[in-house]
Amino acid sequence: MTVEPLPDWVIPPAGGFTVEDFLELRGLPKHTELIDGSLICVSPQEKWHSRVISLFLRELDLQAPPHLRADREMAVRLGKRQMPEPDVLIVTAEAFVREDPSTYYFAEDLVLAVEAVSPDSEERDRETKPGKYAKAGIPHYWRIERRDADAVVYAYELDPGTRTYGSVGIFHDRLKISVPFPIDIDLTSIGRRG
Repeated sequence: MTVEPLPDWVIPPAGGFTVEDFLELRGLPKHTELIDGSLICVSPQEKWHSRVISLFLRELDLQAPPHLRADREMAVRLGKRQMPEPDVLIVTAEAFVREDPSTYYFAEDLVLAVEAVSPDSEERDRETKPGKYAKAGIPHYWRIERRDADAVVYAYELDPGTRTYGSVGIFHDRLKISVPFPIDIDLTSIGRRG
């Protein structure tokens, strides 16, 4: 019996992976993130999660002003050992069309990071990621939680003095908000055709 060698990413280096290490790794599972130098592999995506991401990507991109664009599931370089992958992002139009780097955005490219909470991501999406996004200066953060088949959106805005997020609202049925730009999303339309 032949034993296959383990991939390089199974055993982290002393002190954890850096973003440079992470970008060089091959064969990682889809949507792997780097948080605090550790690789975070996610479980298979549920249909609800995918449908929420699709709804928010479509609506945010349609409603964004010309200088902003929506994207989905792209890594964001936050620091030496931080490269999470928000579910939906609002970035500058310049960053959206930029060819290099092609696999990630920089924190300063983002106006909004959106996370749809899954059972395996509750602590990361509620506690870890918001702190990292705020520290990196991303102006807005939304967390989408599942309630039965519906979505509840928790919206936050960065306090530049403390580099922490403050709540700007909790939205059921309809997300209607004026920041980072005027947005109106029917939260009951998850899974419906546009």
